[in-house]
Parts: sequence; C-alpha cells; structure tokens
Amino acid sequence: MTGIFKKVAIAVAGLLALLVIAAFWYRGASLPQIDGKLHLAGLNAPVEIVRDAEGIPHIYTKSASDAYFALGFVHAQDRLWQLEMNRRIVAGRLAEILGESAVNADRFLRALGVRRNAERIYSNLSPETRTMLDAYAHGVNAYLAERKDVLPPEFLLTGAPAPELWQPADSIGWQTMMAWDLGANWTQELLRMRLAQRLSLQQINEFLPPYPGETVLPTRDYTKLYRELAGISEQLAAVASIAPPSYVDGMGSNNWVVAGALSQTGKPLLANDPHLGLSAPALWYFAHLSAPGMNVIGATLPGIPTVVLGRTDRIAWGFTNTGPDVQDLYIERIHPANNRQYQTPDGWADFTTRTEIIKVKGKPDVTLEVRETRHGPVISGVLPIMDRAALDAKRYAVAFAWTALRPDDLTLQSGIKLNRARNWEGFLDAAKDFSAPQQNMVYADIDGNIGFVAPGRVPVRKPENDLKGLAPALGWDARYDWAGFVPFDALPRQFNPPAQRIVTANQKIVADDYPYFLTSEWTLPYRAVRIGELLDATPRHGIESFAAMQKDDVSLAAQELLPILRKTAPKSQRAQAALALLAGWNGAMDAGRSEPLIFNAWLRAASYRIFADELGDGLMKDYWDLRNAHRPMVLALQNKDGMAKWCADVTGGEAGRAQTCDEVLSASLETALNDLERRYGGNMAAWRWGEAHVALSEHRPFSKVRGLATLFDIRVASPGDSYTVNVGRYNLRDEKEPFVNHHAASLRALYDLSNLENSRFMHSTGQSGNVLSPLYRNYAQRWADVAYVPMKTRREEVEKERLGMLTLLP
Repeated sequence: MTGIFKKVAIAVAGLLALLVIAAFWYRGASLPQIDGKLHLAGLNAPVEIVRDAEGIPHIYTKSASDAYFALGFVHAQDRLWQLEMNRRIVAGRLAEILGESAVNADRFLRALGVRRNAERIYSNLSPETRTMLDAYAHGVNAYLAERKDVLPPEFLLTGAPAPELWQPADSIGWQTMMAWDLGANWTQELLRMRLAQRLSLQQINEFLPPYPGETVLPTRDYTKLYRELAGISEQLAAVASIAPPSYVDGMGSNNWVVAGALSQTGKPLLANDPHLGLSAPALWYFAHLSAPGMNVIGATLPGIPTVVLGRTDRIAWGFTNTGPDVQDLYIERIHPANNRQYQTPDGWADFTTRTEIIKVKGKPDVTLEVRETRHGPVISGVLPIMDRAALDAKRYAVAFAWTALRPDDLTLQSGIKLNRARNWEGFLDAAKDFSAPQQNMVYADIDGNIGFVAPGRVPVRKPENDLKGLAPALGWDARYDWAGFVPFDALPRQFNPPAQRIVTANQKIVADDYPYFLTSEWTLPYRAVRIGELLDATPRHGIESFAAMQKDDVSLAAQELLPILRKTAPKSQRAQAALALLAGWNGAMDAGRSEPLIFNAWLRAASYRIFADELGDGLMKDYWDLRNAHRPMVLALQNKDGMAKWCADVTGGEAGRAQTCDEVLSASLETALNDLERRYGGNMAAWRWGEAHVALSEHRPFSKVRGLATLFDIRVASPGDSYTVNVGRYNLRDEKEPFVNHHAASLRALYDLSNLENSRFMHSTGQSGNVLSPLYRNYAQRWADVAYVPMKTRREEVEKERLGMLTLLP
C-alpha cells in the first residue's frame, strides 16, 4: 500500500508540475510580443513600435495609414477581449458567448440598429477617412492572423470562439455607443411619463426642477394623456431596464483652459478629466502616433482609430459633455385594422420591418421582428407583449429618434482631421464634422491662443412644440417633428475671450438670450463654480496648481446643505456625536475621514424618506438617483417656494412617522447611523469614506461572476462625490454597496503649451487588458492618488527604460 500511495503522490506531483508549467507557458504566450520583428500583410513600409516604461506604445511610421494600422495592431495586442466585447455590443451579439442572460440586451441593441447604421455611415465618409478605417481594421486583423492560437483568458473561461475579422463598421458603431453613454434624455422622458401615473404636472415639475436660476419650461399638461397609456409606460419601463446604461449624474467631465496672462509660463495651460463608467480594463488606452504631417499623443478608445483626447506638437484639446436634448420618444398610433401600419400627419404608412436572428449559447435561436417609423426604431416592442398586457400597449408603439442614428454622422471623420490639426482653423474644420455626442471642446495652442466650441447635431424644435422634448410626443402630430438642426456657426463658441479663461463642467454654457434650445436639463453647476473658485485663488497657474485642482475633493453641494443639517435635533447620543463631527467639517470628501460617509448616508436616507411616499416604492427605487433626487431635496430642505411640503407624509401619517423636514432629518439620521453600524461596525471614529467609497473598475462580464470578480475587478479607495472636481459618483439604489464609486475621472490630462513635453496624463487601470500582465492594474493606485505619467513624444526620452521595440515589416 505504501508503494501505491507513493506512486499516486508522484503522479499528483507530476500533474501539478505540468499544470504550473502550462500556466507559466500560457501566461507568456498570451502576452503580446513587444520586441523583435514581425512580417505582416497590409503594411506599406516598416513601422517601429517602442513601448516606453509605462507600456505606452509610440508608433513611428512613414504614412498615416500605417500609423492607424499599427494602432489597430497594438489595440488587439493589449485589449483583444475588450475589442471583442465592444464589437459584440455594437452588433447585439452578446448572447452568442454569454448565453441566455444577454438575450434581452441583444434584443434592444438589434432594435436600435447601431451596426446597420454604421454600415451606412461608412459609405458617406470621405475617401481618406475610409482609408484610415480600413487600415485600422487591417491592423487588428493582422494580429488575429498572427496570434490566433493563443487568446486572452476570457476566451478560455467563456468558451468564446476566436474573434471574427474586424470591420470598419465595428469602429463606427463603437463611436455611436460612446454617444449612447453620454446621452439619456429618453430615460428622463420616460420618467415623466411614469410620474404622470401618480403626480400632477406641478408635482412633476417640482420633483424635476429647472436648472438653478431658470424657471420651469412651460409645457402642455400631459398627465391625462399618459394615464391613458399606462400599458405603454410599463412596457417602456421594462425596455429601459434592459438597455445599456447611459448618462447619469457625475458622468460628465471637467475641462478648463487659461491663457498665458494667467499662467506662470506666459503660455496656455489646459486640463481635462472626462467622467465615465469605471471598467477593467479602462475605457482608455494611451498611444502616440508619429507620421509625416501627424504627431499626436493621448487617449484612444480600443476599436476607434484616432487619438480622441490629447495633443499634437502644436495644439491640445479636451472634451466635456454638453448634454443636449438629442433624443425624443414618439408615441405612434397603430392602424386598428392593420397592425403593419402606423399613423402619420399625411395618413397611414407602413412600418419598415426586418427580422433579426439572435443566436444564444446553448439555447435555440431567438427571432425578433424589428419595426421602424419615420422617427426611428420602435423600442416598445423589443420585449414580447404578453397576452395580458394593457390594451394601449397593443394599439400604440413608441419610436426612438436620436441624432446619432443617422447615415450622415461624420464624427469619426472629425477625429481623423483633429489628429492632424495645427491651429484654430484646423481645429474648427475638424469640429464641423463632429455630430454625436455634442461636446464642449476647449482648445489651446503654442502660439498662445485659447478657444472653445460645442459641436454636435442638435435638433431644432418647432415653436408650436408644447412638450419641448421633455416628454414622449404624439408621432402623428407634425408640430412635434424636428425642424432641422442648429447650424454649426450658431453653436456656442469662444476664441481668446477677455476673461483669459474658459471652464466647462457640464453646466449651462449659453446665455439666457441664446436663440436656440439645447436643453433645459443641464448638470448642476457645483463643479463649474468650484473650478472657478480655484482658478481665482491663484493669480498665475502652473502645471502643479492644475494638478491640485484635479485632486480637489471639496463638495459645494455638501457646503450648501451643512448649515441646515447642523440644526437637526439629535434623537440619540450617537446622533449627537455625528453632528459634532459635521460641525467642524468643510465638505471635503476625503477618503480618510468619517464625515463624508455620515453625510452621504444621511442624505441617502433623507431623500428616500422625502420622496418615496409620493412616488411609491417602485418608481422611487427605479429613479432613486442623485440626478433626480438631489436638487428637489435641497429645495425641500430650504423650503424654496413651499417645497417643504414634500417632507410631509402623504400616505395619511402613521404614528411616529416624520411630517416636517426637521423631523425627516432627525429620523433619517438615525436610519443612516443604523445602516452604517450594520455595514462598518459601531465605532464611528473608525469609519472611512474611502473604504465605503471604493472606486470599482468592473470587468465585463466577470464582475458578475462570483469567484472571478475578485481576480478581474480592480478596487481602490477613492475620495470625492458626484459634485466634487475629483468626482466619484455612487448609486443610491445599490443596497449591497450603496457608496461604491462607479463613475469617476476615467482619464486625467494636463497640457503645458509652453513645453508640450511637460504634459502628463493618467487613466484608471493600466495599458493591458490581460489580467495576467503586470500592466493590467499598475495605474490604479496612482490614479486614485491623482498622480500622472509623462506624455512624451521625443524619441530619445521615449527610449529611456523602454520595455521593448517591435518592428513591423511588410
């Protein structure tokens, strides 16, 4: 028996050794080749790719097309799974590899038709743009041909097949999905439709109040109409629950620029930090492209063949989201005797229809009939209407109009031009082609100029439109149709303004007398005001003072409410202790302090107590978000225009239920402290905002897979809130981890126009998308600390401590 055990032990040990050897082999084989030479079809001339000490590829070529080829190649080397997921999202083909759980998402994306529209866009682009898109696709595909046998771990763990060849339409489609991330007016229209089931128009306007300083936008009273369409409302709510997430509060951006008169060097300084969903790997990938007539470095998006945010050797630029109203829902009346037709101002018209076949891993195919109207795709039929559905859900359909779903969208063409721009005129020429999403673009150049333009296609609504795009419109009524788009030359613009500085942080960017309607739903101006305060605090700025501004975590939203909260009557000794802490706090959302955690938990509990009785638990939980709840909560606690009435209990008042805002604050502080003790223990002094407010970069799809999330997700303690310059948005609805930071500065960049080589940047994870790579998460802590890596283009500097140099040969 001893001999048998010995043999078994030797066999097990041998097997383990083989597994270890295989694991080491696989790790090495799955990582990209960064040294040596490769012969690849599709190149015109040799290309050198130098990986600097931070893993950033510097691509040196003899033509722009070869530069974009090489960019596609390095994107595939470092982010192949991310490319594959991006491609499948665009096409609505997730269920093929993720199974039945992804079918509903595919149904929505197929109905939206992003990939089909991308194919139409491609044919309308300039020959030069098509050439660059083709070159990029050839670069991705060259890597697929070269490394087809060894794929990143996600392919093995999901059983996904090797990627199909990349197509130019995949790049265009991903550009459209980025526009989706930054636009969500349709969800606010749906919210108004659903609120109309319970509230009056006045109550809706109070719960969704106007931007500070503005009055309520007058509309017709739509509540009676929508109550007759309750079934459609329920159907749309189900559709919204399966749609990819889009714009939320905190998901905006900051940028600012100062002229030489306000800088230490006498030349402009520019800062930018776009706030987007955190992911692992990061949304962004740093790269440098050097070719005749082009020398550009900055942040790229895997799947898109341009530097989206960055600098050339003469100019720098940064984006923030304008947030215009570019999406409308249209209620279409279906012919009572022919469900293949819908009503138009000119009579009945046929739906345009097509059949989509959704392949599902391990399950039968799903067939989806997609309908379109003159306004756009019908989204109310994405999910099957059950036999017991309300009658109005069968008599009406809802179509989705969006400026990004047009075949004449030239946004990618804009990016190609921008990468070669050398002055303000070239920058504006690139901006003319930018369609979606509308962006606030700030600009600076080495000659000392600064500027700003907000390009994008924004619909013009007719004067007789009495809904103003705020709520779903009647599709058969011509007054709600768009009447063209705001002309490019009429879009907001500044060049060398007298103030010597420009700030955009998603706040209102136009004066009250601006002749066109962009939106009435601007982001609250806390960040913009704070940036202005910080600019005022230093007479002449340098790159370090700009870095300190990007690190700033003082919340003006907290400062606005603290005087009210401090007057709260405590119900317990622990409440008294919490109030004592807040008494000396200045609203800084410091990761190492307990006050931010107490404050945010308190407001979370208070907002629910104030609004849930009017909205009901279902609506409240669906729309319990700072975007919806913060401003009306502030107005209620301030009793602005009688808004304190929202603190009353409209359910009739149970014994012990809070009735006044003071009572709401006392009770909700106890609720918050109970919750915090349950989550973090009874020692208030040990609570830390950063531990609760961890920045979570989620992997797709393993963030949702127990056991794999720990390996693939990236977590790091973080400061900030939705309204700080160093932003960190959390989700009020998330009962499991309500304070986890899901949206933050996905990228930070600082540009010194006196010496562009002194510029710097940082994104949230690392250059590699391979969890086995040391470059997968090496940026994360530095990002949380608001540190940077250098933005170098001079080859002698790039070569220092380089990780490798790969030569690509035709």
